[in-house]
Amino acid sequence: MENRYAVILAAGQGTRMKSKLYKVLHPILDRPMIQYVIEALKPTNVEQLVTVVGHGADEVKKAIDDEVDFVMQEEQLGTAHAVMQAEALLENKRGTTIVVCGDTPLITAETYQAIFDYHEEKGAKATILTTKVANPVGYGRIIRDETGHVEKIVEQKDANEAEQRINEINTGTYCFDNEALFAALKQVSNDNAQEEYYLTDVIEIMKNAGEIVTAYVTEDEDEIIGINDRVALATASNLMKRRINEIHLRNGVTLMDIDNTYIGPDVTIDSDVTIYPGTVLTGETHIGASSIIGPNTEIVDCHIGNNSLIRQSVVTNSKIGSNVNIGPFAHIRPETNIGDEVRVGNFVEVKKSTIDNRSKVSHLSYIGDATLGTNVNVGCGSITVNYDGKNKHETVIEDDSFIGCNTNLIAPVTVKKGSLIAAGSTINEDVPEDALAIARTPQVNKEGYAKKFK
Repeated sequence: MENRYAVILAAGQGTRMKSKLYKVLHPILDRPMIQYVIEALKPTNVEQLVTVVGHGADEVKKAIDDEVDFVMQEEQLGTAHAVMQAEALLENKRGTTIVVCGDTPLITAETYQAIFDYHEEKGAKATILTTKVANPVGYGRIIRDETGHVEKIVEQKDANEAEQRINEINTGTYCFDNEALFAALKQVSNDNAQEEYYLTDVIEIMKNAGEIVTAYVTEDEDEIIGINDRVALATASNLMKRRINEIHLRNGVTLMDIDNTYIGPDVTIDSDVTIYPGTVLTGETHIGASSIIGPNTEIVDCHIGNNSLIRQSVVTNSKIGSNVNIGPFAHIRPETNIGDEVRVGNFVEVKKSTIDNRSKVSHLSYIGDATLGTNVNVGCGSITVNYDGKNKHETVIEDDSFIGCNTNLIAPVTVKKGSLIAAGSTINEDVPEDALAIARTPQVNKEGYAKKFK
């Protein structure tokens, strides 16, 4: 195998996106589109990956800074001009360079590997990634000779009637002999209506020099979608969603509605998980075996254990144990750690707290900046009062404690092991072990007052 390099073209602003966000940073299922290109190239053993940036260079660098080398295209003067910006990094290296567009996120690692292998097996100086489509209008046509080698690429506006009937099209992805590429780039002219330097001219230059130019056909025309506007972005997002969902289906996950389940590319799911419609799983989320998620549930950057049930809830940047029951309509905020066999019920909010095994917060409660031990029961409407207007304070509820309904725990406060808190209490002092704490104002009944008031 030859040395391999890659150039990603990502300098365009993408004006048709009508957005302040630069085109290649628009997300598809929780990942910038250019990141899909990078991730697909990694398995092909590319030694050096160079990204050509221009508009929004700082934002693009920030998004993928640890992945690639960058070169700057100050003026966007065409695709050949963009590749020329990588000359200082690649010109004298021997091997194969693939040139790809940062707005083609659906091309798979398998396709990149296949075009690399095909190019090297054929001993070609250039290989074009092509596909066959039912409606080729608007695309450059691939004209082959009788041996199957590429003669030329004819653009739609220049194609004659016979050429317009050809349905093999140029996708804009190429493999080149690296040294031949940079030699040919020096010969590209901008003598055209747009006064730009086109990478397709390199194909003609190599062909005129008698070099082998060939094409590799990918069978899946959906792969080559280039994203130039929001319509194409939506199309690509739906295709990627289905691709990811089908992978999980084949791995033993049940999706009750494949078209209405949204799973990010970095999510991992064990077998026998069932996911109901309206569920959104993103970030580095993991769902353990035999869990049930949804419907209408959002989980971001979480680890969910086995046999857990999360319904109609939002869970973010937290760890959830096994045999846990959450929801409906619970909100688990970041830095929460929930143990095994825990119940977090309807309209409960938990923030930056630990709830240990077999504890229950069943309904209508707020648990913030708190540590709950094992076998704790928190009654309906109870609140950890964690914020004094300036600072957050911690509440500790030790093992086997029982918190009555409508209790306010004024932090910082500790409820010791085995304690009971009477319903309706406001607790602002520590409660000793195995004690009953009652903190209510005395009830006063005023005879006849209601009748007088009415």
